[in-house]
Amino acid sequence: DMDELVARVKRAKEQKEVVSIAFEGNIVDVWERFDKENIFVDFGSDQTSLHNPWAGGYYPAGLSFEESNQMMAEQPELFKEKVRDSLRRQAAAINKHTARGTYFFDYGNAFLLEASRAGADVMAENGIDFKYPSYVQDIMGPLFFDFGFGPFRWVCTSGNPDDLDITDKIASDVMEELMQQAPEDIRSQMADNINWIKGARANKLVVGSQARILYADASGRIKIAAEFNKAIKEGRISAPVVLGRDHHDVSGTDSPFRETSNIYDGSKFTADMAIQNVIGDSFRGATWVSIHNGGGVGWGEVINGGFGMLLDGSDDADRRLKSMLFWDVNNGITRRSWARNKGAMTAIQRAMEENPDLKITLPNLADDDLVNRYF
Repeated sequence: DMDELVARVKRAKEQKEVVSIAFEGNIVDVWERFDKENIFVDFGSDQTSLHNPWAGGYYPAGLSFEESNQMMAEQPELFKEKVRDSLRRQAAAINKHTARGTYFFDYGNAFLLEASRAGADVMAENGIDFKYPSYVQDIMGPLFFDFGFGPFRWVCTSGNPDDLDITDKIASDVMEELMQQAPEDIRSQMADNINWIKGARANKLVVGSQARILYADASGRIKIAAEFNKAIKEGRISAPVVLGRDHHDVSGTDSPFRETSNIYDGSKFTADMAIQNVIGDSFRGATWVSIHNGGGVGWGEVINGGFGMLLDGSDDADRRLKSMLFWDVNNGITRRSWARNKGAMTAIQRAMEENPDLKITLPNLADDDLVNRYF
């Protein structure tokens, strides 16, 4: 009930409650009603599956779930226009909120892209960029990806929760050890992830296979994986562990509207990094690699490169993991450094100091005032 939602949100704001409220309905109606009720929204975003706008990824305002499904099947062209109209309404409502100070960011699942195609007012003055950033531009990119932090994943093939507990403890110990020597610009990221991994079991995050995901940089991933491999060799972990990562990472994905949206040198519309990533991973010892399209952003809008690496406790696995994980992360940091991202330039120089065999061309920084004066 919208009236109940409005009253509950107002009460929560007045009483400064920390509370999560679920509403079963259409978000467009919420944006519009909150504007009418003058409810200030501090942060707003949208994760609607608009990479699939015509087949259930977006349900337009003004139609019920059942009506939408019927129109989708029987009147697809009319349904498309209903979606476009809803997107224009949604963008207009969001614009009213941001005019009052709301910070809005796009998650990257093609909300702003499809809204622009529908003729919504979401474009910046230059007619090229969106007026709102993706959260990779403002948050994930500068804080995590540029420094090499991304979603490192592992699966215990035994299916034994005890093995997962051991991997959690190993990962936590490694991160705490690394944090003692970590530079100031990545300490908060490490602290957040130490807190995450320590609370993983208590928060019951396992829903199927005995798997875990943790944001770590190149050094963290390599050291954690090496300790996993050692524990397998010594019998402390009962069966092999498979490493991987999400596509939402430092260097495995070329996606101009999400993962590479904070690369501003013009190269974000190329798909070279994902391909280089996969080829390099294959030569350096990945058990398998994959190239795929889509990845939550839409067919034709993103290229993803993935890998899997089996750790079996062998010396060969130890050699492979150190070679492959080093490339898998630093390939992306290099790309971001060439785009003159400050954090990436710092991170790649640090990587070269840790491994003298790594030779990366650093960008030459021009004086903007000098360039603008003559051009």
